[in-house]
Amino acid sequence: MDPIVEAALRKWPRVPHCHGWLGLDARGDWYLRDAEVQAAGPFSGAKGSRIEHDGLREFIQRNYAADEGGAWYFQNGPQRVYVELEAAPWVFRLDAVAGRGAERWRIGSRDGRSATCRGCWTDQQGRLFIDCEIGFGLLHTLDVGIAAQAVDAGDWRPQALDFERMPERFGYVLSPAAAARAERV
Repeated sequence: MDPIVEAALRKWPRVPHCHGWLGLDARGDWYLRDAEVQAAGPFSGAKGSRIEHDGLREFIQRNYAADEGGAWYFQNGPQRVYVELEAAPWVFRLDAVAGRGAERWRIGSRDGRSATCRGCWTDQQGRLFIDCEIGFGLLHTLDVGIAAQAVDAGDWRPQALDFERMPERFGYVLSPAAAARAERV
């Protein structure tokens, strides 16, 4: 977390959380969702305005984390802004590099970290999800061809898993806003 964010948390420890205003889509793009967009429906159907500013996207990514219940948020100063997820908490990119076996495939996150595949799954839509030391995420659609090479080489062995079962299995919440509404009822 950025030092300025940590300082704000110490100064204002009890700022209410924010739900529904930020989303991460299946291509790794961040979206702002004003009240009108939220009223139009869930994130999967009403995304909002894509964040174009590089500095803001980088700030969000540096201060992105999960709470103890698996809901992902952006720590914006003293306020947690919970993130609506279209598919998974991470959207990974993939490169083929020199090496052997699983080391041949470099998984990269939006914040620049590299990881190694511990396991992978395909859902009923044919999307490829990867579990690695960074966490669980969806492979970006532009890198499916590279992933096919990893599968053909025998380095990755995807297992089938229905998308609806992934959040529970890998411990994340797709819609913290919906979960917060359910808790209030």
